[in-house]
Amino acid sequence: MVLGVSADTPAAQKKFKTKYDLPFTLLADADKKIAGLYGVVKEKNMYGKKVMGIERTTFVIGPDGKIARIFPKVKAEGHAEEVAEVLKE
Repeated sequence: MVLGVSADTPAAQKKFKTKYDLPFTLLADADKKIAGLYGVVKEKNMYGKKVMGIERTTFVIGPDGKIARIFPKVKAEGHAEEVAEVLKE
């Protein structure tokens, strides 16, 4: 199962899902509670200013419910293939 989580509103997520024809569920985390629990709210540099934001991260969670692999600082290009390789293992 694949789930996407972001701090976007449900309306923004619906638009994004439609635009990119995503076949998986997107979950809204507007208050960033989930992001905080997973430790992905980080200090970032934006136009020379330090701000708190969400570091794009992928978590592979095993059948036992435990985190099996973490991909920090994800770049979209080629990432799906990288995760697919790990899932084959």
